[in-house]
Amino acid sequence: MQLLDKERTTGFKDDAFSCLCCQVDPQYPGTALERLQGIHFRVKTLSTEELSGEWQEVRRRLLWAGGLRDLPDVPPGRGCTAHSFNDDTHCDLTAMLGDVAHNQNDGNIQGIATGNLLGPGIQVASLPELGPGGSWSTCMNGCHLEPPQDVAHVQFRSRVAFKLVWCPPAFKKFVLVDDDGNYLAHGEPSGELPHEIWRKSNYELVKGGRYARVAESYGNEE
Repeated sequence: MQLLDKERTTGFKDDAFSCLCCQVDPQYPGTALERLQGIHFRVKTLSTEELSGEWQEVRRRLLWAGGLRDLPDVPPGRGCTAHSFNDDTHCDLTAMLGDVAHNQNDGNIQGIATGNLLGPGIQVASLPELGPGGSWSTCMNGCHLEPPQDVAHVQFRSRVAFKLVWCPPAFKKFVLVDDDGNYLAHGEPSGELPHEIWRKSNYELVKGGRYARVAESYGNEE
């Protein structure tokens, strides 16, 4: 008999998921808690060795952990994930409830176009086995502020499941941190990485905030 998808892929049984499904994050009510917990479980299965392989394969593992399909060839706005973790800013893996996935930016997020409708693409790209709602690699702009003023926290009223931050000063390693800036995983991938300008800019987006601490610590070990 085949194992239940939720238990096999996230580590939780149905009764645990039912409990999570009924809960609401009081500070960020747009958070899909069921998906977020499942994403954290998947991230814990990723070894440092696995996250230190060839970059494109590492990126595919990050997409899988975050509940996203690898869709590099579909048009932007229709579920394309080619940009995810491949530039400086699309490095927040956000798990949001279905009723907020179609929220738009009302102009309160600096550097993000007004509107920024992502819902249709989120529906296409999200893997269903992690639970209700959807996943997306949202923009980090404003995450250095307290509280964070980025797309996840403002447009979707959602916590980030994990954030990828490249480590100064060499920007060869990256860390994954949770919504509070705590360590989840790290790696030092090989191959054709995102351009060094983007890796440096990625760190600059978190510099001075809660998400910089772990990256700075791991970078200083080089």
